[in-house]
Amino acid sequence: MRRRFSIVHAVLLLVAAGALPLATAQPWPTCGTSGNYTAGSAYESNLRSLTSTLRANASSSPTLFASGVAGTAPDAVYGLLLCRGDVSSSDCFDCGTRVGQDAGRVCNRTRDAVLVYNQCYAQFSDKGDFLASTNNSGTYSLLISGTNISSADVAGYDRAVTELLNATVRYAVESSPRLFATGQRVGTDPGFRNIYSMAQCASDLSPAACRRCLDDLVSQWWDGLSFPKNGEGARVAGPRCYLRSELGGGPFYTGPPMVLLRADGLSPTSAPAPDVTPATTLGKKNSASKILVISLPIVAVAIVSAISFYMWNMRKKSRSAKAEHFSGVETSEDLESVKSTLVSLASLQVATNNFDESKKLGEGGFGAVYKGLLFGEEVAVKRMAKGSNQGLEELKNELVLVAKLHHRNLVRLVGFCLEEGERLLVYEYMPNKSLDTFLFDAEKGRQLDWATRFKIIEGIARGLQYLHQDSQKKIVHRDMKASNVLLDADMNPKIGDFGLARLFSQDQTRDVTNRIVGTFGYMAPEYVVRGHYSTKSDVFSFGILVIETVTGKRNNGPCFSEQNEDLVSIVWRHWEEGNIVEMIDHSLERNYPEAEVLKCINIGLLCVQQNPVDRPTMEDVMILLNSDATISLPAPVAHRPIDFSNGSSGYSQTITQLSPR
Repeated sequence: MRRRFSIVHAVLLLVAAGALPLATAQPWPTCGTSGNYTAGSAYESNLRSLTSTLRANASSSPTLFASGVAGTAPDAVYGLLLCRGDVSSSDCFDCGTRVGQDAGRVCNRTRDAVLVYNQCYAQFSDKGDFLASTNNSGTYSLLISGTNISSADVAGYDRAVTELLNATVRYAVESSPRLFATGQRVGTDPGFRNIYSMAQCASDLSPAACRRCLDDLVSQWWDGLSFPKNGEGARVAGPRCYLRSELGGGPFYTGPPMVLLRADGLSPTSAPAPDVTPATTLGKKNSASKILVISLPIVAVAIVSAISFYMWNMRKKSRSAKAEHFSGVETSEDLESVKSTLVSLASLQVATNNFDESKKLGEGGFGAVYKGLLFGEEVAVKRMAKGSNQGLEELKNELVLVAKLHHRNLVRLVGFCLEEGERLLVYEYMPNKSLDTFLFDAEKGRQLDWATRFKIIEGIARGLQYLHQDSQKKIVHRDMKASNVLLDADMNPKIGDFGLARLFSQDQTRDVTNRIVGTFGYMAPEYVVRGHYSTKSDVFSFGILVIETVTGKRNNGPCFSEQNEDLVSIVWRHWEEGNIVEMIDHSLERNYPEAEVLKCINIGLLCVQQNPVDRPTMEDVMILLNSDATISLPAPVAHRPIDFSNGSSGYSQTITQLSPR
């Protein structure tokens, strides 16, 4: 771990992998010498857990950075993940996925490993000293371009690169909350007209520490790091800061440069070359003038235009139902957030054998879902029916909302396609399909032991807590049900189908609709009767899911129906009579901790109380689920008239007592 990365090796890797897309690119590794771990060991288990956590945390962080530790000594694993500051959250998530796949394989299970990709940097070790350091001492990954300058003044090139790097470092430290900046030098010098740069620090550094780390790299750029003075470019990726420069060929980053320099030190006075999109101009006079140059590629314009058309069309169709719109979705920021997930129709046709019938996973009112293999990844492709307006609103919701959501208990959106009349959404493939296929099937239900059921309940709760509280947007799902809980290969639950979801402002508590949508049996009474929906509507649906998961029975109708006794009414009655054990799924064959099962039923009944004020929040639910099963929980209130007046919550005191200090 203390040795430097082989420059020759780096050259070969860069030539071999530098032009490949992220989906197939191999990392540039630095493998340590402090020992190996064995397959199936506690260290490997902790490493897998940590890579998953870092991926979720970095992709959902505004700074695209996360660090942490998993396990305890001697099997503790320390690590960090830093995504390049210009990539999208979804690209950061994808790069983190690659890290998880490569962490053990690439370095043959060495305890110390550094993996450098085009879009992220990751480091793992059984010692946490690199997390406490404020510089890159001890670890360098040097990646050198494969060709050299042939007809340029080497000394002049040296000065030009150093000047650009210094300006980029200043911007990253002084003007960027992400401690990240990109730059470009527009020159007239023969041989190196355009030079591109990037500087970035881990966001847990202070600006002063970031400046020291980057300044140290700049001071060593040519001599201390043994770069050839006529090399076309180089990068140094470390655990605390990252520096990169390259000559010509267009920028290696996305978007316009944050820093723009001109060879003569003056602000550019005319439109630059086609590969230049300037942002902030810096020269000898540090001019603050800004030049706006619009030179988007035709493909990007087509993407935005297509999305904009569908957004406009949906707005036009729903002007008469203003209550159905949710604010803040159809903005340029939202369009940018989904643009990077565009997938071509040709790619999806190849992935699904042109939507062959043998690839179909299922079909609903919106259209069909197909299994496919896209760029080596198994995916589920949702294909909306052609020529039908049904589902346009749902497509807008999923496209805009899910592209911004990244959590281990939410189904990940891989991409979308709007070509030739097709409307397609691409999700990660969930091999165990949905929860209802197990719960309500006598044979498959036996595969769900109690530990698996509790894991599913807890995972759903964690995903809803993220939607309601921890995501950048406050989101009400509005269609939580067993068929919208998908299961991965390890039976981990992931919430899917955001077609009916609604976005709330952070201070908003509820909204009203005159169009009731969803699934009877899961919808809260205040929503069905008055059109009121809120996060407590999802809590009600979650309660139904908990009761179904414990009993193995489907709730057939709305809980307030007086014509037939439904599942919830039956469970209420058994709870009050003290014989609730009779309602527990017989396929479990009494192989379960009774106190924990009863606790889950108690939580489920708290969630389905008729007054939304009496229901816990999902944060409260997580506290209750993780509480000692022997602690007495608050008793749910059954069969109360629907009351929408404000009142105190019956579980508040218990939640306060259970919450960690």
